[in-house]
Amino acid sequence: MKGSGFFYLTRQGLSNLRRNKLMSFASIGVLTACLVITGIAALLSINVNNFVNYLGAQNKVIVYLQLDADQQTLDETARAIRSVDNILDYTYVSKEEALEETKSWIAEYDDGAYANALDGYEGENNPLYASYRVTIDDLTKIDQTVAELEQMPGVDFVDSPGELAGALVSLKQAVNIAGWGLVAVLAIVSLVVISNTIRLTVFARRKEINIMKFVGATNSFIRLPFLVEGTAIGVFSALLSFGIVSGAYLGVIEALSAQGTGWLSNLYFNLLSYQVVWPWLAGGFLISGVVIGGFGSAISIRKHLKV
Repeated sequence: MKGSGFFYLTRQGLSNLRRNKLMSFASIGVLTACLVITGIAALLSINVNNFVNYLGAQNKVIVYLQLDADQQTLDETARAIRSVDNILDYTYVSKEEALEETKSWIAEYDDGAYANALDGYEGENNPLYASYRVTIDDLTKIDQTVAELEQMPGVDFVDSPGELAGALVSLKQAVNIAGWGLVAVLAIVSLVVISNTIRLTVFARRKEINIMKFVGATNSFIRLPFLVEGTAIGVFSALLSFGIVSGAYLGVIEALSAQGTGWLSNLYFNLLSYQVVWPWLAGGFLISGVVIGGFGSAISIRKHLKV
């Protein structure tokens, strides 16, 4: 096909949008709504996963060491911990540091009424354990990792937030299933709406298409204006969706940034920044709009090409 023919057919496809203003507007509105909800679901899923990962990192596994463990044993334990793939990092807490931490907790309790409760337990009288505080990478493997830690030299016992880890993993899976399931359903709805819109245009021009076929027009020549129409609907919808979702996301970030303390403040610091999000939003909306619009057009016109 020559360049002049291509541009002519492209103009014809854009003209179809103007001739079918009502249906084109309806298609753009429905597809925009579907893309907006899809974008929100995807952002919610990603950010919930990010926040769940943050919560998981705050709940450390504590490896308590034997009271009589010497320095050589402690070094062996540290080397063994470093060899475990599922461990992000670890921190050693000596018996003395554990005692000081406990004293500070007691001093804050009940306005310091028991601040001196541990006086005299320093040195050899210290009953607390030295420990390694370990951060787990993949919470789904926490039971396996704890089992490895329990077998290490010098380890007395391991305290792990197993139930909390299971709850966090379940929450992550539920959000993923719900979020991406919604994305799939809305994509199908958008495809059906656009294909029906193009089908109406094709039906109105069915006689013209039949005549073009009889005089020797190729399928590509007939199909291109409708593909342009569907693709244009997808592009317009993608631009609108990007603007709406971007504005909403920036509004959420600004609202959370005003929260000085509390879990909302933690949520703000674990939100993905707009600088990270916007390229994925723009690309995702544009690709989804073009694919859904073009594919919907291809489905609608296929049977009318069989003359």
